[in-house]
Amino acid sequence: MCGIAGAIGQIEPTIVAGVRRMSAAQVHRGPDDAGEWQSQYSDTFTGAVFAFRRLAIMDLSPQGHQPMLDPETGNALIFNGEIYNFRDLRAELQRRGHRFTSTGDSEVLLVAYRHWGRECIQRLRGMFAFALWDAASRTVLLARDRLGIKPLYFSVRRRREEIGPTLLFASELRALLASGLVPRRLSPTGIRSYLWNGFVIGPGTIVEGVEQLPPGCYAEVDPAQADCRAVRWWEIPPEGGDTDGVERFRAAIESSMRQHLVSDVPLGVFLSGGVDSSAMAALAVRGLGSAEAVNTFNISFDEPEFDESRYAAEVARIYGTRHCDIRLSQHEFTSSLDDALASLDQPTLDGINTYFVSHAVRQAGVTVAIAGTGGDELLGGYRSFVDLPRLLQWLPGSPALRSRAIGPMVRLLLRARFAGRAMPPQVRWGKLEDIVAAGPHALAAYQVSYALFTRDFYDQLVACNDSDLAWGLPRKHWDRLTAMIARQGPLHAISQMELANFIGERLLRDTDAASMAVSLEARVPLLDHEVVEAACRVPGEARFQPIGRKMLLRQVALSDAPPALFDRPKSGFVLPIERWARESLSSRIDSLFGNEALCESVGLHSGAAKRLWSAYKDGCAGLYWSRVWSIFVLL
Repeated sequence: MCGIAGAIGQIEPTIVAGVRRMSAAQVHRGPDDAGEWQSQYSDTFTGAVFAFRRLAIMDLSPQGHQPMLDPETGNALIFNGEIYNFRDLRAELQRRGHRFTSTGDSEVLLVAYRHWGRECIQRLRGMFAFALWDAASRTVLLARDRLGIKPLYFSVRRRREEIGPTLLFASELRALLASGLVPRRLSPTGIRSYLWNGFVIGPGTIVEGVEQLPPGCYAEVDPAQADCRAVRWWEIPPEGGDTDGVERFRAAIESSMRQHLVSDVPLGVFLSGGVDSSAMAALAVRGLGSAEAVNTFNISFDEPEFDESRYAAEVARIYGTRHCDIRLSQHEFTSSLDDALASLDQPTLDGINTYFVSHAVRQAGVTVAIAGTGGDELLGGYRSFVDLPRLLQWLPGSPALRSRAIGPMVRLLLRARFAGRAMPPQVRWGKLEDIVAAGPHALAAYQVSYALFTRDFYDQLVACNDSDLAWGLPRKHWDRLTAMIARQGPLHAISQMELANFIGERLLRDTDAASMAVSLEARVPLLDHEVVEAACRVPGEARFQPIGRKMLLRQVALSDAPPALFDRPKSGFVLPIERWARESLSSRIDSLFGNEALCESVGLHSGAAKRLWSAYKDGCAGLYWSRVWSIFVLL
């Protein structure tokens, strides 16, 4: 696990210096080693320069140093992530006559490219983002893993015609800014995307001119043009119905866990006590063959309504793990909040949860942590799997009927119901008019249900006007998802949307930034692509029903645990921010929301922001803390 940075195109001393600044800005991602490489050694040339920061996880010897060079071809690699099937690939390549000098996965990737070329990406099982210089073609292959577990940001620097363009790339957006070569301008589209979703949906970012290479994509960059055109090499699969789907899922998840447990440094498991994290702990014990080898970690709170540490402790007792409960007080939260927010790289509604648990786990001496991310999205754990199909059945398909009859009627009912209130509700039951407007289009209805605000208040709040969003999504992303969910059953379509949006554009990005900020590698076995593909082949009844219970995962991983332990309302890992916002953070939120110049500078109408905060403080129904928190994080 590491941080990568580089430049492709016209290279001169200012570019090299900028790449070095990017590398220095990512030292938290790789405090154990650093390296640099150039495709040509002169003051000015067309080619590439790579920089690397290493967090040593596999092959702790100097043979794991990067940038790594292939002595036979002259190819060069910088690689962030883990190739979990590297041992199998190395054995196959050795049978084909290739030799290795190291025991880690980086050299396996380099030799795999030598043997199979670009097609080697399809053989990789893992999480990765890498840049590989092909000495023969003098091009750079940029690639990102299937689900988007590891990030890769880029920006094209264009100057005078006599000096060609240069593509800059890095593992973090803030590293690109640290180069001093990327203008610090907020993106109006990014602002609008954030204020709709609570996170910025790619390929754009919150910074104008900075993009992400999308998950499951690669790009071959010619230094002469420095143009990054993404090519999709993997997509979330359609639904299937294999009769042996459950057993295939069992085999895939057990195989995934065995591979995710491979590490040359101490490893632990995030354990909240819910189904997903408990399954990870149980599978880890099974995979290692020893409960004493598994360290589990939980964060608890003084506020009893948010504290579920008793469930985590009971799971740890059942499976015999070495359990550590870490208490987070309101004082500790507020005193460390600036560090937590600074770790996020882009503004996001979530993420600080992961920062605090990652920080605690790293302080306990653990370098690799396993998380249960993905279970809800794969197996129907959210309310969206219940509510959205009902909405789609209720909504008429005729646009005329919705606009001329149902829409006006709903509008009158809402106005009558909420007349005189300081702020209409900004939750699903306050969005009926928007839901009607979305119609029976699953993606539009999904986006309305998850939107932070009603469209009416959204238009009052957001100052910058940008038409390149469809229901809060960039057009390219909208078109991709619309095509992907076409002709799919409603539950699988929701799963695809959750994986592409909530997982690919929020949870994985937040997890990477927040964990790597404290030099911790987070692994997500449920999002191994073979597990995802196997889940998609399980018949719908066995995969989703009863909705919200995730019985498939319980059957596969938790059959020896008391069922009653998990038969409780879903809560997730949530900090008591709702209470803390009203108490120790209240004056700080007052100050930010009341700063008209600051609000305007990030594209907000300050009057609307202040109305929202006042209504929240007054206890106005239908205003969840997340609405206020999203604006607080942005400011």
